[in-house]
Amino acid sequence: MQNQDVIVLERLKQWRDQAEHAVLVTVMRTWGSSPRPIGSIMAMSQTGAVVGSVSGGCIEDDLIREFTGNTSQNQTPTPMTGQPRRMRYGISADEAHRFGLPCGGTLELLLEFNPDAQILDDLLQRLKAGKLVRRVTDLQTGEVTLEDTDTADSLRVSETALINTFGPAYRMLLIGAGQLGEYIATMAIFNGFSVTVCDPRQEYASGWTTTGVERMNDWPDDAVRLFKPDRRTCVLALTHDPKLDDLALLEALETEAFYIGAIGSRANNAARRQRMIEHFEQTEQSLARLRGPIGVYIGSKTPAEIAVSVMAEVLAVKNAVPLPPEVNVAHAKSVKEQ
Repeated sequence: MQNQDVIVLERLKQWRDQAEHAVLVTVMRTWGSSPRPIGSIMAMSQTGAVVGSVSGGCIEDDLIREFTGNTSQNQTPTPMTGQPRRMRYGISADEAHRFGLPCGGTLELLLEFNPDAQILDDLLQRLKAGKLVRRVTDLQTGEVTLEDTDTADSLRVSETALINTFGPAYRMLLIGAGQLGEYIATMAIFNGFSVTVCDPRQEYASGWTTTGVERMNDWPDDAVRLFKPDRRTCVLALTHDPKLDDLALLEALETEAFYIGAIGSRANNAARRQRMIEHFEQTEQSLARLRGPIGVYIGSKTPAEIAVSVMAEVLAVKNAVPLPPEVNVAHAKSVKEQ
């Protein structure tokens, strides 16, 4: 599965390439609880087709009724033309309930009518090249400009512009093509990650069945260098084989990858750290970003359960959610043994 924003933008571009009227809808502000975060986008065509989401569905239905018409009530649709328009939902408790918003929730949307197909194509090409792109919309004229950026800023709204930063898909590099890797890859794909698996062991690589995953058969440390992890990349070592895992992890630690970790018991992970310190001139400080045992503690036993645990930790780190010590695998198991 692609990055959700890319899916929305690609579908929107298809509609505009076909000269269909369409609208890009962005969650620009929220008050209280809201179903979707600021910066979320959806697109709707003149036929009422929708991709993406700004709520649990009720607001989408209201937008469809307004801009495509309600034939049962002989409603004349609002034209999908003109300058950007703001719409606010959930101002009153009754309205919040009607649109399925959480208690006290209010959100404000920006509607951009008929975005330029060429600018959409430019944005998509930059994203596919791995760039972060700042999209600036003039709130009066609807004019859009694109700027490459190194900072993944949250959406900002000024008196004159809406500024939303789009990024390429998050990437995951798995070292090891075993059963656990297949479960993790499947979950990562459904969470919008682009997944690559590396395993030079033919007996493992030949048994891989998960589709939608890039394959590498290089030695893992070479694979990490070729993969060029960045701030939107996580690297997971899953083979239990020091010859494969250790050098790949050392290479990953030289990058900006947001998550670097290895499967294994507490004893195995302690031994790995000791090897790296003794033989590869590492220190406790240089290994501070190395996670292991990976995952959050849920008492997992099977490969599928372990994959859930690992994916939960990856997503928490990606979303900058601090995890309490109680869910750390090593800490929880140590407490359990006391």
